[in-house]
Amino acid sequence: MSIDQRLAELGITLPEPAAPVAAYVPAVEAGGLLYISGQVSQRDGQRITGRLGEDMDLDAGRDAARSCGIMLLAQMKAALGSLDRVARVVKLGVFVNSTGDFTDQPKVADGCSLLMAEVFGDLGKHARSAVGVPSLPLGVAVEVDAVVAVKN
Repeated sequence: MSIDQRLAELGITLPEPAAPVAAYVPAVEAGGLLYISGQVSQRDGQRITGRLGEDMDLDAGRDAARSCGIMLLAQMKAALGSLDRVARVVKLGVFVNSTGDFTDQPKVADGCSLLMAEVFGDLGKHARSAVGVPSLPLGVAVEVDAVVAVKN
């Protein structure tokens, strides 16, 4: 089954890839890897904002992280032409806008991690970091970047 078929089976429609908001490119392919710039939490063109531990609960945080994952998929497809070129999701870096006493960043990050496993199966299982930060660009709740191994 192709990855596009898998997305349809999961009921996921990829959005248009987000344009950069500053002086960088969305993705760079080098040495058999695709490096994807941080994708912020958004749905239907609207940013998902808030701070975990303050005005956002864990479920909303997971959902925000999943939305980042969907945009990562859109960026992968734009850069590679087909998600079938993804050989493996290697690493995710997850940044969670959270208060100093919020410690469930790994549980928030699971929103993106579980999506990658749903879409790519075992090839979607990856290394990861998940950290709390006092603020993120545009007030978003979550930002995720990725490194993906690419098939020729």
